[in-house]
Amino acid sequence: MSFFRTVYRTVLDFIVPPLCPICKKRVLLTHGLCSECFSKIHFICRPYCEICGKPFEFDIPEETRCGACCKKNPIFTKARSAFIYDSFSAKLILPFKHSDHLELAPLLTNLLYRAGRDLFSETDLIIGVPLHRFRHIKRKYNQADVLAKRLAEKSHIPYHSAILTRKRATISQGHMKAADRKRNVAGAFGIKNKHLIKDKNILLIDDVFTTGATINECSKILLKNGAAKVFVLTLARVVKL
Repeated sequence: MSFFRTVYRTVLDFIVPPLCPICKKRVLLTHGLCSECFSKIHFICRPYCEICGKPFEFDIPEETRCGACCKKNPIFTKARSAFIYDSFSAKLILPFKHSDHLELAPLLTNLLYRAGRDLFSETDLIIGVPLHRFRHIKRKYNQADVLAKRLAEKSHIPYHSAILTRKRATISQGHMKAADRKRNVAGAFGIKNKHLIKDKNILLIDDVFTTGATINECSKILLKNGAAKVFVLTLARVVKL
């Protein structure tokens, strides 16, 4: 079956050549970036904070924590992100999140997989950060759930879509400061089927780690209802606020 799929893909790529999703230049591989666009994305690699994954600007020993994590441990156990969020990487995230460009999902899943490899061996269940039902209806899909399901298939880790719920609609946090974000999401999440997370290590998927308010609130409700640990994996990380 895989042979025929490969032949089909080859023929299709010949008839309709794959394009870089950012600049629209031809690329060799389907669901890939051209070399120029790839080089403009600031991928996060070591050295970074062992807990929250924030990249350091200089070489330091592994397992070092950033100042914020030394001052106060996040609620989650570890967080990792694929790349830094900036005006260029936003060209990948915003179309996928707001403009129905679900064709970006395979590429973004591959980038997530690359960033989260050190978390998979400890993960029992993958879930996505939920949308409120009204926003879900408006957007037609939950981008975090799309990524979570694809990542689960790629990593061979179980996935479940009915664990976390968004109990109330929250205001868009795009231009909020950290304290405002924390207040905005306080008490916004609920839990269903909590027997599924009892003593399990959960990998929580979202698109962007900004201040950590949302993922901390989700982590809190998961741990309160029996999860052993919560790991976080996002596509992008905002470094300067």
